[in-house]
Amino acid sequence: MIDIRHSSEVAAARASGKPVVALESTIITHGMPYPQNIEVAAQVEQDIRDAGAVPATIAVLEGQLHVGLEAHELQTLGQSHGVAKLSRADMAACIATGGTGATTVAATMIAAHRAGIEVFATGGIGGVHKGAETTFDISADLNELAQTPVTVVAAGAKAILDLAKTLEVLETLGVPVIAHGQDAFPAFWSVESPLKAPLRMDDAATIARAHATRAALGLPGGQLVANPIPIQDQIPAEELAPIIAQCQADADTHGITGKAVTPYLLQRIFERTGGRSLTANIALVRNNARLAANIARSLSEITG
Repeated sequence: MIDIRHSSEVAAARASGKPVVALESTIITHGMPYPQNIEVAAQVEQDIRDAGAVPATIAVLEGQLHVGLEAHELQTLGQSHGVAKLSRADMAACIATGGTGATTVAATMIAAHRAGIEVFATGGIGGVHKGAETTFDISADLNELAQTPVTVVAAGAKAILDLAKTLEVLETLGVPVIAHGQDAFPAFWSVESPLKAPLRMDDAATIARAHATRAALGLPGGQLVANPIPIQDQIPAEELAPIIAQCQADADTHGITGKAVTPYLLQRIFERTGGRSLTANIALVRNNARLAANIARSLSEITG
């Protein structure tokens, strides 16, 4: 058995039956510099508390799987260097070798499920990278959504991806993709993409019922809730498209592949937007955290 260390706050929530929302930790270690990473992580956790749920930031620290971090652990992680970026393939190895790693969407879903947490808030999921027909670069997040029963609240898939192919793969895998409050599939930093979302639901209670109904039917996997960034915080898609295309061309020129692609592209887009992409990213993560907390509260009322 894997020993899970719960933070004092999460342990108290488990004892009292209070709803819990999982959070990933790569945004802390790979998303922004210290101390901004800690400030944003603490802000997102507080957004969840303010919405009536308990945050559980997930990470592996010196071989120990943590579900919820104490304030000093969050500080330590935020200042650490050489932290592994964990997905399904390397999570067990990191634990077994006593390593320290930050969890991606896939790894966070795995840990959340083992800890009995059914709702997870993130920025954007991984998906099918542009040019995947030759590189086969497809995120493990998609298969995780197909097999691990956690509702993931995100602002769609990261805009650097091939969104149309990402939706096709999710459909093939049988993953429900639910746009919150609109018909269009959101495009991460932008409210809308040209793509229609397969499903639309307008409130947290309905999304929670869909999650519970999937469980009652014995269907494997989770569901993706695509929550658009608040319109006042977005960067319009038509402004971003040429920037993303140029950054992708730069990555190809420099031979950037595999796990290095996403952080490289996000950094280049940050530079080319004068930091606006990071500001938008923070806004959408906070927005997703609030919706996830409302879903977790609704689910708690359904399941008792």
